[in-house]
Amino acid sequence: MSEQENAVLLNRREAGVTEVVLNRPDKRNAFDDVIIQQLIQALNGVESDSETKVVILRSEGKHFSAGADLGWMRRMADNTRQENLDDSRELARLMNVLNHLSKPVIGLVQGAAFGGAVGLAACCDIVLATEKASFCLSEVKLGLIPAVISPYVVRAIGERQARRYFISAEIFTAAQAQDYGLVHLVCDDVEAMEQRCNELLKQLANNGPEAMKAAKDLVFAVSHKDISAGVIDDTAHRIADIRVGAEGQEGLSAFLNKRKANWVPEE
Repeated sequence: MSEQENAVLLNRREAGVTEVVLNRPDKRNAFDDVIIQQLIQALNGVESDSETKVVILRSEGKHFSAGADLGWMRRMADNTRQENLDDSRELARLMNVLNHLSKPVIGLVQGAAFGGAVGLAACCDIVLATEKASFCLSEVKLGLIPAVISPYVVRAIGERQARRYFISAEIFTAAQAQDYGLVHLVCDDVEAMEQRCNELLKQLANNGPEAMKAAKDLVFAVSHKDISAGVIDDTAHRIADIRVGAEGQEGLSAFLNKRKANWVPEE
């Protein structure tokens, strides 16, 4: 059996929660073209799974991910421009699939998150990191650039910080990543991060699954756009549609009748 066959795992947790797990701790969870395909397949699987309401992206071992695998980079160096373009498009596809997954994605980061791993974090909706986690956009050290992850990283940390870290390849801490907007919560250690994640899962379980999907789509619909008549009208249509939908009707009825909505789990 190849070491890559179990490089990406799907773990079912409590009802409605599925983990997508990078499982190459001996390689610091570095990824290559094969693992990129496995991640895309895993994410598409949870996207189409009606039982999955929330997705957790995490890694086994001491590090979230060292980014691109050295062996893969050696192979790419010998490839033609077209082969490099094809490879890059697949990494871009992975980032796009993760970023636009319709379900909430919680990223858990411990240890190193370098190169493309910063892109993975930027594509998650909520990111938790341990206090000792470290981040680096290290591509320029190799004479490269963080090209396909750049749209997501720039949106996460802003143009000003991107200009610094894309150029300098400095390592920045979890606390800095939180200040920049890449990380939402910094936890003492992995155990504390898991506990905080569990608290978040309980919080999300109270929310309408369809409403969370619609809320995520709403962010994409209005982000970086002028507040034009078209945007205003679009938002009015969105709330009207969800109010008359089955989940909106159930949520409003539950609130008005002081009962739990039918998606809230029994305690």
